[in-house]
Amino acid sequence: MAQVRYIVDDVDRAITFYTSYLGFALEQQFGPAMAILKLDDLKLWIAGPMASASKPMPDGSKPEPGGWGGIVVQVKDLSDKVSQLRQGGLEFKNDILEGPGGKQILCIDPSGNLVELFEAA
Repeated sequence: MAQVRYIVDDVDRAITFYTSYLGFALEQQFGPAMAILKLDDLKLWIAGPMASASKPMPDGSKPEPGGWGGIVVQVKDLSDKVSQLRQGGLEFKNDILEGPGGKQILCIDPSGNLVELFEAA
């Protein structure tokens, strides 16, 4: 099983985003500091400002949300899913792109992390 960690600004807000819009299930929550979400064979660890993963590094740099790396969530009908999410007020980094492997778009979670929604060709 793959595990990915995202740094988030607000754990409760992130839980709502991932469970309400992308089909994740809440597996475990550690108060406002951290939660573990699950979707198929993926576990997503979301760490808020109070989590140990959010503590500054020895050089003073601080883990922050919003990098270009991200998880990929496969969907069956990307156009329909994007329409639903836009009606819910979600933000996207781009428009749907199409390539030889399928269609994709980058959705932005409440902390600025990228989630690629992908429909195979």
